[in-house]
Amino acid sequence: MEKKLKFGIPKGSLEKATIELFEKAGWTIEVHHRNYFPEVDDCELEMVICRPQEMSKYVELGILDAGITGKDWILENNSKVVVVEDLIYSKVSKKPARWVLAVKEGSGIERLEDLAGKKISTELVQFTKRFFEERGIPVEVSYSWGATEAKVVQGLCDAIVEVTETGTTIRAHGLKIIYELLITYPQLIANEKAWEDPWKRKKIQQIAVLLKGALNSHKKVGLKMNVPASNLEKIIAILPSITSPTIAQLYNKDWYAIEVIVSEKEVRDLVPKLLELGAEGIIEYSLNKVI
Repeated sequence: MEKKLKFGIPKGSLEKATIELFEKAGWTIEVHHRNYFPEVDDCELEMVICRPQEMSKYVELGILDAGITGKDWILENNSKVVVVEDLIYSKVSKKPARWVLAVKEGSGIERLEDLAGKKISTELVQFTKRFFEERGIPVEVSYSWGATEAKVVQGLCDAIVEVTETGTTIRAHGLKIIYELLITYPQLIANEKAWEDPWKRKKIQQIAVLLKGALNSHKKVGLKMNVPASNLEKIIAILPSITSPTIAQLYNKDWYAIEVIVSEKEVRDLVPKLLELGAEGIIEYSLNKVI
């Protein structure tokens, strides 16, 4: 029988971003309507879509060999899994999301201690309970089934612990953030027994390297150019690079070819300077992976 690695893709807000990341890393995943078992162009992989809130439980139990889920849900479930790689991306941006404590403007609550004896509503119940217990602050934490921000406005609780990337929705409901509890981002996790299996570990590590490489290429481009030998040192001095630029002498010994990786934002300022120093044939190209 062919060896298979059972891998979990998070359903919901991260699903599209995760599938796009895999595609950039080299795997094509096709999701069919209402089907939780997408097709992937790798005979060694079996993909399963499941809720990120449950992913770490399935990986811990060995139902899945590996998967991607938020750091927040791993902590919420207190799951014993191997964290293989941090993958900082989200549904909106490539920035990590935050679980924050928010209260109604004008409530008089300014510090954590002001919540003693108060009610907090959140999806992250167990983590929030542990957070306040560790600080010796007695609070009542209840599970929120959605529309969490509205519960403070309606007076159903005194504060919420909610996830946000920008804070826009929280502010739109007349709330203010008074504390940041946790920075969260997707993590590639593995079952402990699967990690001990040499073949599965190698496959998981291969996925981790390529996904990380795809993330590293975000908003980066490659630049190629020909530069005159007379200005080589001046051009090298203004070039940003991960290590150092690749330089090769051309057939014409008075010229060199240079290749470098830079951020997209740097290009607009960099190209005019390169032209002033005599660079020619400047080519900009997109990147899939930086490993």
